[in-house]
Amino acid sequence: MIVVDTNVLVYAANRDSPFHAACSTWLEAQRSRPDAWYSTWPVVYEFLRVTTHARVMHKPFTSAEAWSFLKAVFAAPGFILLAPSDRHADLLDDLIAEMPELAGNIMHDAHTVSLMREHGLRRIATRDTGFHRFKHIEVVDPVAG
Repeated sequence: MIVVDTNVLVYAANRDSPFHAACSTWLEAQRSRPDAWYSTWPVVYEFLRVTTHARVMHKPFTSAEAWSFLKAVFAAPGFILLAPSDRHADLLDDLIAEMPELAGNIMHDAHTVSLMREHGLRRIATRDTGFHRFKHIEVVDPVAG
């Protein structure tokens, strides 16, 4: 069981990325698996923000194109979007107590990690090295293999 982060989805969608082939192959392998794999709504919105942004993408997607890519991901048999439960605030409280240095942009990652803890998940597919700061998370880089 693994959670997929924004950058893996962006690279898989962006044919101009030097990481496209590796991330696209990895994503296709996940899509064909019958067992569960995950992402989050914040990752979905971050994907939409990045892929439609003219200053980020050389050839930005329209919102319809970006959403269409995500709908294909959602259609995979084992894909599940994680949602916070009533325990979410307590788990975030625990994470902040463990890592009081958390601040700024890493808070998005902390949200993802809190959701992972909430659902008993430890592995994330990402190229974001910031996730290495979370000692209980196993980072899987689809480009590194």
